[in-house]
Amino acid sequence: MHGGLSPELASLDQIAKIERPTEVPEDGLLCDLLWSDPDPAIMGWGYNTRGVSYTFGHEVIRDFLKQHDLDIVCRAHQVVEDGYEFQAARGLVTIFSAPNYCGEFDNAGAIMSIDETLMCSFHILKPAVAIDTLSPAQDRRPTRLMGGGARRPATPMPPPGKR
Repeated sequence: MHGGLSPELASLDQIAKIERPTEVPEDGLLCDLLWSDPDPAIMGWGYNTRGVSYTFGHEVIRDFLKQHDLDIVCRAHQVVEDGYEFQAARGLVTIFSAPNYCGEFDNAGAIMSIDETLMCSFHILKPAVAIDTLSPAQDRRPTRLMGGGARRPATPMPPPGKR
């Protein structure tokens, strides 16, 4: 998955039936698969600070895994400090492969490998330099980073201490 789960996803066959190529709608199954995010602080489905799709709690993840006889959901598109982050008793992993995302974050990146026994391992891509160590002359970050493209919601800022 790119983003996460959807309250509209009753069968994995629905994913295969998505017409491609296609425009991403502002709501619905495809939008949710691209933009929804896990949130350990909520129960069920909640508001997403991206301004599109939903957030979902750990019980949603557990129910989804049980319903579809899966062990784990692998997703991306959300900055995580160490390059990867498990949630819901390792029922979901977020993998983010871009260290120092957009020059705005001090995050590591990660690449996940799965061996023939289905053991997951991670190769960590360390950040090149901590953003807060740059002098103003070295800081080449573009302004208006969080605006995103016309079709791409902005990546929410992580809480303080996670940048």
